[in-house]
Amino acid sequence: MAWMAWTGPTLVFFSSIGIALVIMTLWEIRSPTRLRRGFLPISTTRGDRFFISLLSAAFIHLLWLGIIGQDVWLASLLAITWAWILMRWG
Repeated sequence: MAWMAWTGPTLVFFSSIGIALVIMTLWEIRSPTRLRRGFLPISTTRGDRFFISLLSAAFIHLLWLGIIGQDVWLASLLAITWAWILMRWG
């Protein structure tokens, strides 16, 4: 694994996504999702909203780095808040 620069934040990031995918899979097995409409202009499932939140998190972090350039933890907090809003009302 020396070919990739594994750091603490990288480990936390990828582990969190992996754990979230396992939880979402178990949740889907226990309670199958239905299409629903929220504030997004399309009907989505939980998995769709999760995928959109991951894409949004990437763009939030890129914008944060481009505009502010430091303290990415605040961007992470913003991305987590956005993901919660998206999963709840999206």
